[in-house]
Amino acid sequence: MAVPRSLLVLENFIGGKFVPCSSYLDSYDPSTGEVYCRVPDSGKEEVEAAVSAARDAFPSWSSKSPWERSQIMNKLADLIEQELEAFAQAESKDQGKTITFARTVDIPRAVYNLRFFASSILHHTSECTQMDQMGCMHYTMRVPGGIAGLISPWNLPLYLLTWKIAPAIACGNTVIAKPSEMTSVTAWMMCKLLDKAGIPPGVVNIVFGTGPKAGEAIVSHPDVPLISFTGSTLTGQLIMERSAPRCKKLSLELGGKNPAIIFEDADLDQCIPTTVRSSFANQGEICLCTSRIFVQRGIYHEFLKRFVEETKKWKVGSPSDPTANMGALISKEHLEKVKKYVKKAEAEGARILCGEGIESLQLPTRNQNGYFMLPTVITEVKDESCCMQQEIFGPVTCVVVFDTEEEVIKRANGIKYGLAATIWSRWRGTACDRRPRGTWKQSLSCSMKLIFLSTTFYNADKLRGTDPGSQTPAS
Repeated sequence: MAVPRSLLVLENFIGGKFVPCSSYLDSYDPSTGEVYCRVPDSGKEEVEAAVSAARDAFPSWSSKSPWERSQIMNKLADLIEQELEAFAQAESKDQGKTITFARTVDIPRAVYNLRFFASSILHHTSECTQMDQMGCMHYTMRVPGGIAGLISPWNLPLYLLTWKIAPAIACGNTVIAKPSEMTSVTAWMMCKLLDKAGIPPGVVNIVFGTGPKAGEAIVSHPDVPLISFTGSTLTGQLIMERSAPRCKKLSLELGGKNPAIIFEDADLDQCIPTTVRSSFANQGEICLCTSRIFVQRGIYHEFLKRFVEETKKWKVGSPSDPTANMGALISKEHLEKVKKYVKKAEAEGARILCGEGIESLQLPTRNQNGYFMLPTVITEVKDESCCMQQEIFGPVTCVVVFDTEEEVIKRANGIKYGLAATIWSRWRGTACDRRPRGTWKQSLSCSMKLIFLSTTFYNADKLRGTDPGSQTPAS
């Protein structure tokens, strides 16, 4: 007779205390497909309690000096760092990412976020202008804005949660944070350290649950004037609509369809392994991942051959395997969505060179029901294809050929997203500034191997209704 497994049960953290919820959601281990955790299914009642706690804590916290807040934040960073291995193990199990990625990226960057903003707050200055002709001075004061509602995604759970919490509390705000219901464990673990770090009750409140219930309640609450969200473009649009009637201040980090442009003079020895990594790191579940690779015709065939060979070296395996390059995707639904994109591309006439449908996965017995997929390279795909236009958010990248710089600029900009881009060249007076109408500012004349462009432009002119490529909930 099988022995029932004990499940990890999380609780909301409100007003400095762990508070049970009346209903819970199942959370799955992506590497096995089994339920291993129960997460609160919070709603208006829990959010109202969190708002009350944050409101009560605001006067005292906002009146603390930047130095006091900085000391407390550095203490929290130290405590997380002391338990780095435990956090990394939890993040790997909860999200499906490799333990190596969690150890070297997720948790160290969470620690760095706290330390960065703890330092930054000490160096904020106010602007002051003396107006002699009027006998007065004009100055700007920076003051805390109130309660910040923070909604973070499932792909880099603690990393992006601290990216939101740290600047908010550094500036004297109190927060209500909602991690993704699919990856809540490390947020819950962090709550255990808040009191020891010296963060007063009510300054940081964590409410677990889904976007439509808990997220909606946070965004719509009249006493939460600041909203920060990272996730799908579709959800970001809904948040803008909900926030508009109260003119809330918004920070939205949404989707991307990031191009890499490889010119003929690129150093392929450096370019290829870096571009493979930028395409498939964290199972391709990073908004900055490269998903469109434009290669100049003179090196196209050599690049493609070497790129596929390098991709095939990547090992997909159990997240706990330190030799694995890729772990499991976040959920069964997301895995099926990503695979559908590959099938659509094939139906449109594209060629699948490696990965999904070409090779077979070799997984340990206990991972046979996990949500794994091989890194997949697609070529001979049209620019208007869904795989070139929509955010897939998985281990899939498309490689296409181009001839001229003017051509590739137009094609790279021929999407509605604008998040990041890379340009590979040994020597080009090429662009560092993407413009809304599809131009690149000619501003560099230097020897280079790689330029990384991080942009904020979103082509609203091309937004037409619902984006089926960003339906997977990141909230």
